[in-house]
Amino acid sequence: MDISAIKSKLNQLQSTQSTTKNFWKPEPGKQVVRIVPYKHNKDNPFIELFFHYNLGNNKTYLSPLSFGRPDPVQEFADKLKSTGDKDEWIQGKRLEPKMRTFAPVIVRGQENEGVKFWGFGKTVYQELLGVIADPDYGDITDATNGRDIMIERQTPAEAGNQYGKTTVRVKPNQTAITENGESLQTILDNQSNLTELYTEPTYDELKEVLGNYLNPSSDSEESSETSTTTSGVAASTTPTSNTGTTTTATKTENVEDAFDELFNS
Repeated sequence: MDISAIKSKLNQLQSTQSTTKNFWKPEPGKQVVRIVPYKHNKDNPFIELFFHYNLGNNKTYLSPLSFGRPDPVQEFADKLKSTGDKDEWIQGKRLEPKMRTFAPVIVRGQENEGVKFWGFGKTVYQELLGVIADPDYGDITDATNGRDIMIERQTPAEAGNQYGKTTVRVKPNQTAITENGESLQTILDNQSNLTELYTEPTYDELKEVLGNYLNPSSDSEESSETSTTTSGVAASTTPTSNTGTTTTATKTENVEDAFDELFNS
């Protein structure tokens, strides 16, 4: 047994007790946060990670692509998109990992809770990068002359869509993170390493997850009597005289054959 590895894992668990402690997401309404310099990469506070959200069982998997390592799901997605079949291209696109960007922040009014990670999508990320690239704003994370960010979160009902809407507005006034030198040092020093808060699956583990996603167990098939087509639509497994069933079965077999060809040949 590797005692050092055990101790390292224990320290990690003790320093990252809960999701509530390490992550923050905006509630409906307006809140103000400040992106702070990231202890583990002082040159860039933004951390880009890739996740698989659609591999069944309502589980999220961190993609090895986040660290420049091979991802069997991405490899399979690329193969599907290269077949020339429209449905398989759609399936491949859906299988690709999606990027989520994180930034270390303190929430105004809750500074005593320390630094948390705020995760956001492409639109918010582009807006923030655009502000920082503007010479009139520059480094909004600067400890002395940075800027707070007003975040407004709308519910799906308020936004009139399925997901809701998040808008950001970087405040024009330059302010310090805090006027207290001791508090500032605590904020800069006491930060978790984001990549240690997620477990990266191995190549073989992800390959197994993908295989189970493409070939559900017989138990689940019998209980649900449905299967997934190459376009991701649930289709009845009960044989019918409809000729469309043959087409669906053929396309499903094509995807399974592609999986076998890529990983088992």
